[in-house]
Amino acid sequence: MSAATPPRLALARPAHHPLTDIVRKAGWAPVPYSFTSLKLTGSRPPVSFEKIKAMLLLSPSGAKVVGPSLPAGMTCLVQGAGTADALEREDLDVHLPSEARAEALWELIQKRFPGGGDFLLARGERSREFLEVAARNTAWRIYPWITHRESPRVPFPPLPDVEGVLALSPLQAEILAPLTGKVQRFAWGEATAEAFTRAGAPVHARCDPKPSLLWAMLAQQLASEENPKEESPC
Repeated sequence: MSAATPPRLALARPAHHPLTDIVRKAGWAPVPYSFTSLKLTGSRPPVSFEKIKAMLLLSPSGAKVVGPSLPAGMTCLVQGAGTADALEREDLDVHLPSEARAEALWELIQKRFPGGGDFLLARGERSREFLEVAARNTAWRIYPWITHRESPRVPFPPLPDVEGVLALSPLQAEILAPLTGKVQRFAWGEATAEAFTRAGAPVHARCDPKPSLLWAMLAQQLASEENPKEESPC
């Protein structure tokens, strides 16, 4: 496909979002496709705000759920700028890691609180449990608070006319797999790629959940299509 007509890639992010911008910079035309919705679990935090060193937030969804209930001045360690913005609070002590990754957030936790302590982690029902696993048997005690779950929209919107889809979670991969046919499938993270495979629709490429790697994956895939003799990055 020529540079004048970039291939279209559907992803569950709005038109003005950092990941959408990366898709565009990689040479693809992003197509916002909102096919899931946020469902609140209604669960209460397993530990009180007064007993924790900081609130840990992995996603904008979690930030939107817990933001209104946080006490003023609370320290919040958030995974990325989008999550910080979703808090919509000016009275919180918000800190971001060097990269928008759970691994970088874990480094930030250890750096800011070298003595350890108790931390409350707001996350989705099927979010990967990296922080809980990393903190196991350490001085940093992380209490997961399952605040929300991702569910297919009802009524379900049809897949747009696109050349590719990007799944950002295992659930999204499970939903998209039977819809894609010959459409190229891309996965954000290993667990998401595995979900595609379990659903009978292996990915054409996957990347670790890091923006720079998403750009590299999509740019390389586009280059391999324009130059078929080159080896595919898949």
